[in-house]
Amino acid sequence: MDRYNGRRVLVTGGGSGIGQATVLRILAEGGDVVAADVSEPGLKDTVAKAGAHAERLSTVIVDVADEASVRAAASALSALGGLDVLVNAAGILRSSHTHETSLADFTKVIAVNLTGTFLMIREAIPALLEGTAPAVVNFSSTSAMFAHPYMAAYAASKGGIQSMTHALAAEYAKQGIRFTAVQPGSISSGMTDGSGESRQSRGPGLPEDADLGLFVKLSPALGKGFAGPESVAGVVAMLASEDGAFITGTEVRIDGGTHF
Repeated sequence: MDRYNGRRVLVTGGGSGIGQATVLRILAEGGDVVAADVSEPGLKDTVAKAGAHAERLSTVIVDVADEASVRAAASALSALGGLDVLVNAAGILRSSHTHETSLADFTKVIAVNLTGTFLMIREAIPALLEGTAPAVVNFSSTSAMFAHPYMAAYAASKGGIQSMTHALAAEYAKQGIRFTAVQPGSISSGMTDGSGESRQSRGPGLPEDADLGLFVKLSPALGKGFAGPESVAGVVAMLASEDGAFITGTEVRIDGGTHF
């Protein structure tokens, strides 16, 4: 497919997991991509995996929770000559008993996941308004709608992203920017396997065999466990392409039937 020929795309969290898979998918479909991530080694890995497509890939180091860093990263759009698509895949997960969760840990999850998504959107909107068929894909989670223990901060951040996506879709509909969200669940990624900067960590006092709920269930519908990050990347690519031109203000759950 060549749905992204001539389209300019910025992907946060592009150094690992689903973000990296999304970068590689859009490159494979002909897009020009800037991959943003807090991890320089992760970005180098993405470039290496891009292979022959690397000539259409630029990278930028950004901490999405830091306003100054996000503003500096916005200058990377000059490498694309504009922007048509923003994918907000950057995120972190911290799991702990709520009564043992520090304010610093709670605030960190909100800052990266929710505030980071807001900052990236705010800085990208001027370029998107000048773009072609502009679209934003945010990352919510099955945690936004279903109970997963030990993840109150994560659930709060992802619920906020989902609600914000609906509000933004209504706000910018007349200007032509589409806003959608994906809700991954039971997906193998840097966050779930403990690798990369956007990784899960377990709080003190949380037993090693604690059922975290979100990632360990087998799918009753498909009889499978974890799916690869490419399962989400394909949906993201569809939502931000012309194939998703009539989709906005909603979310797509991608969990293999773990939740009904």
